[in-house]
Amino acid sequence: MKRNFKHIYGLLFPAILITVSGCKLTQPVEQRAQIKTPETFAGQADSTGVASLQWKTFFNDQHLVALIDTALQNNLDLKMAVQRIEMARTNIMIAHGAMLPSVTGDVSGGGRKFGDYTMDGVGNYDTNFSSNLDDDRRLPAPFLPDYFLGLRSSWEIDIWGKLKNQKKAAYTRFLASEKGRQAIVTGLIAEIARSYYELLALDTELDIIQKNIDLQESAVETIKIQKEAGRANELGVQQLTAQLLNTRSLEYEVRQQVVEIENNVNLLAGRFPQPVTRSSAMGQAVPQSISAGVPAQMLRRRPDIQQAQLELLANYSEQQAAQLALLPSLNITAFLGFNAFKSNLLFSSGSLAYSALGGLTAPLINRKALKAGQKRAEAASLEALYAYNKSVLTGFSEVSTSLKKLENTREIGELKRQEVEVLQQAVATSQDLFLTGYASYLEVITAQRGVLQEELNLTNVQKEQFLALVELYRALGGGWE
Repeated sequence: MKRNFKHIYGLLFPAILITVSGCKLTQPVEQRAQIKTPETFAGQADSTGVASLQWKTFFNDQHLVALIDTALQNNLDLKMAVQRIEMARTNIMIAHGAMLPSVTGDVSGGGRKFGDYTMDGVGNYDTNFSSNLDDDRRLPAPFLPDYFLGLRSSWEIDIWGKLKNQKKAAYTRFLASEKGRQAIVTGLIAEIARSYYELLALDTELDIIQKNIDLQESAVETIKIQKEAGRANELGVQQLTAQLLNTRSLEYEVRQQVVEIENNVNLLAGRFPQPVTRSSAMGQAVPQSISAGVPAQMLRRRPDIQQAQLELLANYSEQQAAQLALLPSLNITAFLGFNAFKSNLLFSSGSLAYSALGGLTAPLINRKALKAGQKRAEAASLEALYAYNKSVLTGFSEVSTSLKKLENTREIGELKRQEVEVLQQAVATSQDLFLTGYASYLEVITAQRGVLQEELNLTNVQKEQFLALVELYRALGGGWE
């Protein structure tokens, strides 16, 4: 009786140990808290942000709309992102397949010769002398063939949820890859819009430069006439001519910038270098007031933040699966087919063979690989948490910077506009005074140089306003729908 009790206890103890450890390991992994965000953007009231507008509505320049549409169809980065989504989709199929039984067809043949002084060798030799065997059942000697034709199956029963967590991680990463594609779309739209407005600004700069070239050519002709009349000297002619040459060289610098930006736009649009069709001027006005909405809208709309959050969830599931991998796994193996040691008897009814075996297997001594996988999953999960928090902080920083830039460039633009008007009047005054002998050519040069520089600065400020508007639209998660 005591021996039976000890035997039963010896069988129950491992089962009790597995149950206790299983209850502990199957508890959900404690996930660290995510960053807490403010309820509103600084200086912004609760309202619907500009990111809710579709990009075709947000940008009302038809040439820009057509350019963005072309880029969305042909951009190679976007095409590669679609293929990454397909790869992530196959990972779901792989994870799902791991939860189902695997069945394989098996056609095999082989054989072996047992040693004469082994149990198998002696047993086979002795068996052939049995009177119960007919000719078909006698063992070939000395080489014993083995033929099999049938099906083999193996199946890991997901008793702890390890495979389920792996499938959940694969599905979450698939969703994250879709968010990655959306992030490329928002970035692409913003990059095309930025380049387009830079081209419009460069076109405006070329007009300003050409206007100043005409003005400076007139000044050079005037001082040459005055030199012939003895009212100016060669130094004045040289100074004004040098200024004219400098302005002409500036024109070619701007034209080179146009070529570089056009080529970049064509690359984004997936086409070879060609002129970019665009409006003659910036036809879209920057709104006087811009609403950023509330942070909750940005967190839901920004694809990169959503992608980081999904990656965090995927790493959490993988961490849970790595923890459950320490528990025993229940595996069932089976086969069904024909098995014989004579090929001519393989398909006879007596050769039908089948087997089924189930058992729990668990590493007891060398668990370092599983422990390492668990620690790696924990580190990856923590890294994903930090990446998510960083993406949230980055989003708030970009929105705040864009809002302030819109506000400040609006003020700078108004002051620059007034400055340009004053300098344009100064140029006209300097020319009049020079003609009447009350101003020197140096004052004319200074006035012309000043108005050229400030007109270019005003154009740059207007461009920065549009770029800030585009960046705010992107930072709020607009454009991917």
